[in-house]
Amino acid sequence: MSTELKIFSICLDASIVDAMQKIDENKKGFLIVMDNEVVVGTLTDGDIRRAIINGHSPQSNISDIFVHDFTYVKSTDSFNHIIELFKDTKVKFIPIVDDEMRLCNVITKSNLHTLLLQDIPYDAFYPFNVLDDSLLEHEIYPRPWGYYKTTLLNKYCQCKIIRVNPHGVLSLQLHHKRDEQWIIVHGKGVVQIGDEIFEARPGYSFTIPRETIHRLRNSSDSESLIIAEVQMGEYFGEDDIIRIEDEYGRTNC
Repeated sequence: MSTELKIFSICLDASIVDAMQKIDENKKGFLIVMDNEVVVGTLTDGDIRRAIINGHSPQSNISDIFVHDFTYVKSTDSFNHIIELFKDTKVKFIPIVDDEMRLCNVITKSNLHTLLLQDIPYDAFYPFNVLDDSLLEHEIYPRPWGYYKTTLLNKYCQCKIIRVNPHGVLSLQLHHKRDEQWIIVHGKGVVQIGDEIFEARPGYSFTIPRETIHRLRNSSDSESLIIAEVQMGEYFGEDDIIRIEDEYGRTNC
């Protein structure tokens, strides 16, 4: 077993306190229970909490509390099979084993999402623990006109949900390194692309090539204007927003 996998495994004869310490070290909330080199079950921090509540001593053996009936896949199973298993909301991680039930790898639901969204080909022996699962977590960023939240970011594109407050207006701007597609989801407004002005209503979509000035305005007195934005190009940083005009006094910095 590789060193990387040892942080996820624990021997069948270990104590509950040993398991607690190991879960604290791996920061994943679970362990794979091993009898010699064979995977025999799983153990989560939730299993441990329930055991202690039910009167088990922290010094008692994990053999009394680990889960025998657990979800696993073989290293030869397809990626589609793994996707199907993760549709069960109770399944947060899956041991990957060989034909002798020896541990080959462990994949978590966050790993699965990161593989899909970052377009990384599945390999049962891929070092999933090196994946940056924080890429799945995006903050909501406030702006003078409203806010935006990134929903997807990879090397091909960035997708955002943008909400513009009543009478809010994005700066007149352009981008050097990306094209954009806007889809109006809710509300009404006005879109400027180049020298042309368009009405914006739910279901309308607009293509904005790079180097083209554009702006979005919410024309409602009371309703938010919500759009889905898809950026395509080689760079998606906020410093590729070149502001021509801005009602809030912002610059390109």
